[in-house]
Amino acid sequence: MAVCEVCGNDYPMTFEIHTVGGAVHVFDAFECAIHRLAPVCEHCQCKIIGHGVAVGGRFFCCAHCARASGAEHGDQIRDAVGDVAG
Repeated sequence: MAVCEVCGNDYPMTFEIHTVGGAVHVFDAFECAIHRLAPVCEHCQCKIIGHGVAVGGRFFCCAHCARASGAEHGDQIRDAVGDVAG
């Protein structure tokens, strides 16, 4: 068994995540993996667990946060493309 590096749970079904930089992390749940590895929105500070939005090298959870942050070109970011009215 291995121990989760976030919660310390000694669990028989842990899993490893190998990063591009060569680090190896051990977790017992996706929740712990997200807590440790997910980027944080620079505007609202929530964990970004979806695709998120990158603007000028800054990361946001959504287009609203990119616009509200005042990031350069953030005012041009939209969550959806086109008009869905039909």
